[in-house]
Amino acid sequence: MNDSSTDRPQESWKQIEAAVKTGDAETAAECLESFPAGESARALSHLDQSDQEQLLAMLPDQSAAALMEELPDAQAAQLIARIPVEQAAAIVGQMESDEQVDLLHQIRDHTSEAILNQMAPSEAENIRFLSKYDSNSAGGLMVTEYLVFDEYKSVGDVLSELRQGADTYGRYQVQYVYVTTGEGRLVGVLRLRDLVLSSAETLLKTIMIRNPSTVRDITSLEDLQHLFHQRPLFGIPVVDDEDRLLGIVRQADIEQAGEEQAGRTMLRFAGILGGEELRSMPLLSRCRRRLSWLSINIVLNVAAASVIALYEDTLTAVIALAVFLPIVSDMSGCSGNQAVAVSMRELVQGVIRPRDLWQVVSNEASLGIVNGLALGLLLGLVGFVWKGNVALGLVVGAALAANTLVAVCLGSLIPLLLRGLKLDPAIASGPLLTTVTDMCGFFFLLSFAQMMLPYLTV
Repeated sequence: MNDSSTDRPQESWKQIEAAVKTGDAETAAECLESFPAGESARALSHLDQSDQEQLLAMLPDQSAAALMEELPDAQAAQLIARIPVEQAAAIVGQMESDEQVDLLHQIRDHTSEAILNQMAPSEAENIRFLSKYDSNSAGGLMVTEYLVFDEYKSVGDVLSELRQGADTYGRYQVQYVYVTTGEGRLVGVLRLRDLVLSSAETLLKTIMIRNPSTVRDITSLEDLQHLFHQRPLFGIPVVDDEDRLLGIVRQADIEQAGEEQAGRTMLRFAGILGGEELRSMPLLSRCRRRLSWLSINIVLNVAAASVIALYEDTLTAVIALAVFLPIVSDMSGCSGNQAVAVSMRELVQGVIRPRDLWQVVSNEASLGIVNGLALGLLLGLVGFVWKGNVALGLVVGAALAANTLVAVCLGSLIPLLLRGLKLDPAIASGPLLTTVTDMCGFFFLLSFAQMMLPYLTV
């Protein structure tokens, strides 16, 4: 495979397609391996469904599993759900435990259960156990592929077992050996270096690092992000309420989960509900995801428009106000969305909590006053220059300044309130903010205009 394949990925897609048509599994595998991160998903999207399925059938199960782990969960689930259950089970069986759970969560229950029934009973039971956890908790993010031995094992016994299970253990991403009691309670960790350099007769309990840091299986993603931000560890053991070792949560997986959560948040904030959307999904499914919130927005916008109806006479008397209505509402909406974005980001990072509400709002209010005055002055000057009317400049400037202050305070406040009420701030923050800032903007502009009406109509 020459280097030009990465420079001209379209040619590699054609090579994969040609390899599938001719049944050349080696060339197809080489093409996939040559792609930089993220290119596999694009490559598969250029193949029709039958070629995608044929490609999976051609690849060894381990290579197919690696490909599934590179794809977005929704795309991988679409592909896995279309192939025979026996083949799907063989591929899923080669994936890491956390990836198995994420993938099967995306598939319909009856298909997921059929795949599990084709897998080894112990592996299927492990997946069912992990599936009970929230996907954004330590239990839902941990992997169960790790090295664990009893504290009374000798170094020689451990090394011998590692050599005998090299094929299995070779797929693990490990830096430590975890040491437990006979009841499975975690009592220590052991660096691989110390294991290799110790004498064969040495017991693990005599060379392990005691009382290692752990997290509970119910620890949230936000708390995990905060922990790894403070302590850049490779991974940390996950235990239950009796300190029994359940798995390992790795920093790389936490970072990936954070990125995926941010992506889902962006989609929900944009009004696309129901999870990740790909253009390869069925049309009706994609329509439902978008219409579910767009239809609600109709009601919210009617509520905002009702404010204009209350001041219809004022608007008729000073028709120039109609030009400034969308400016005041849109500019304030932009300021409010900036505040929402900062609050959402700080919530995800664990920097703020719902109990910090008043501190957040007070900090944002000072910014809203400064920005509101600056933006109000600019818009006021526009109004004055356009019509040569000082009163018009004062009205539109004051309305924008007041609405900017309201918008940034609400933008910082709404995500915290929704999180405190156990609601998803990504779904409701944007529409709520837009509706309220529109209503307030229309109210400020039209009510100020009504008060200044004698000076606006001269």
